[in-house]
Amino acid sequence: MRDALVCAQEVTSKLTTAIDANGKMAKQVYTSRENATLIITQAFEQLHQTIEERKNKLLSEMEAISLSKTTALTLQKEQLMKMQDEIGHYTEMTSHILQTHTDHEMVALGDLLPTELKATLKKVENASLTPNQSSDIHVSLLQIDSLIKQLSIFGHVMDSPPSPSQSTWSSECVAKVKERYCVNVESMTSKGELYPYGGPQVKAELSHDGAVVPGEVEDHGDGTYTITLTPQTAGPHQLLITMDGQHIQNSPCDLDVGTKYSTLCNPEQVIKCSGGPCSIAIHDSGDIYVACWGDHSIHVFDQAGQQKRTIGSRGSGHCQFYLPCGLFIKGDVMYVADFFNHRIQKLTTGGQFLQTFGQRGTGQGQFQYPVSVIVDQRDRLIVSDSGNHRVVILDQAGTWLLTINGNVPGSHGFQFPYGVALDPQGNIHVAAWVSNTIKVFTPEGTYVRSYEEVKVPSGIVIDEGYSLVTEYHGHCLSIFDSQGHKVHTVGNLNGPRGVTLDPKSGSVYVANTCANTVLKYSV
Repeated sequence: MRDALVCAQEVTSKLTTAIDANGKMAKQVYTSRENATLIITQAFEQLHQTIEERKNKLLSEMEAISLSKTTALTLQKEQLMKMQDEIGHYTEMTSHILQTHTDHEMVALGDLLPTELKATLKKVENASLTPNQSSDIHVSLLQIDSLIKQLSIFGHVMDSPPSPSQSTWSSECVAKVKERYCVNVESMTSKGELYPYGGPQVKAELSHDGAVVPGEVEDHGDGTYTITLTPQTAGPHQLLITMDGQHIQNSPCDLDVGTKYSTLCNPEQVIKCSGGPCSIAIHDSGDIYVACWGDHSIHVFDQAGQQKRTIGSRGSGHCQFYLPCGLFIKGDVMYVADFFNHRIQKLTTGGQFLQTFGQRGTGQGQFQYPVSVIVDQRDRLIVSDSGNHRVVILDQAGTWLLTINGNVPGSHGFQFPYGVALDPQGNIHVAAWVSNTIKVFTPEGTYVRSYEEVKVPSGIVIDEGYSLVTEYHGHCLSIFDSQGHKVHTVGNLNGPRGVTLDPKSGSVYVANTCANTVLKYSV
């Protein structure tokens, strides 16, 4: 009887292994029916061999014991032989399925096999065993019962396997360079239903000019997937999504990867600012400072666009201006390019006078119609001295450090420099008003390159390698990539001049000069 119990437990173990193998195959079967069915066949064959070995051992034992015990052992032998016959039936059914390859036969394995296995296992449970033995077998059967439930998945897989050609993808975001682009994939069956299990090997990639960006795939285990890609360059790309090596619906497809600013279109906010707004700067508090050349003052607005106060008036004294064109704020210090007073004024953002640089002239320490001023990482002042066709660099004491001369023959020259900006490397970008170009120089003033496609460029600001340039005669805001290629344009402006960024929100502010408005664009 002990041997019979051991045999029954071994049979149970083998059945468990076979059924567990079937459960695991739910995630493999769509890739290779032949391979999946072969695994089942081998499991049953191994089970068949184990029972054969136990039966032969039992026969040997029967020959060696007294006749009084023969009847009980014979009963155990008959039970084993009957189970062996039933397992043989399962093996034949599986072999038949291997040959037919029809959906109906494959479904039969998932629908019929669990029922028949339950019946066989019920016979084992009802065998003449001692109470302790019966308890052990019952525990094993409970474990197998949960595995049989998994086996039912096998039939569903065979009935409606995932179909790459029916599977779809969608995206809720716009592809932008160096930003995460998420794609949602749904694994669908040939019947057009969501395949409710994970498993298919999903891959994705973006390609552009021979460069490939692989996607990170998250399998949610319910037939849906999330793919994350991060394009490194702007421009036309090709998106490829495959499932088990086959393209899903609408793959491959063309995907335009835009810049950070490719969605700029209509302004989020329009701030009315009479007097010809020319330049803008954002204070750390969020207040918006606007230099207005028409009324010779600095207007201060809050984030809601309500004017808080006005700094300055027409004149040549301290805190007075005569057509202020350029404005730059660093901390609580404000620098103003005072056009017709031929000087740079340094004030607090509260309007208190601190210092004046320059006077009219052509020599060092002199300006003619300065239109723009910024402060670089070294705390140097960089000034567009438009009337002298040059860019000059001074220290905070007003000492003349460097001159970038625009009166140079060839590509190095420029006339009437307007806006100036710094890129991440500290290079100086100069908007050449008359030359219709942007000139780039090193921090030491060495010419690097130019980029064009602009009509009277005025304001310029640089963010993450992208240059935002206002075109006064083009009546637009243009965005250039780090190579100087125009990648996006925002139109419907009216003689725009200054442009700046809110360092906290990233919003873009444009001085729409001829319309007497300041426009805010959210990124």
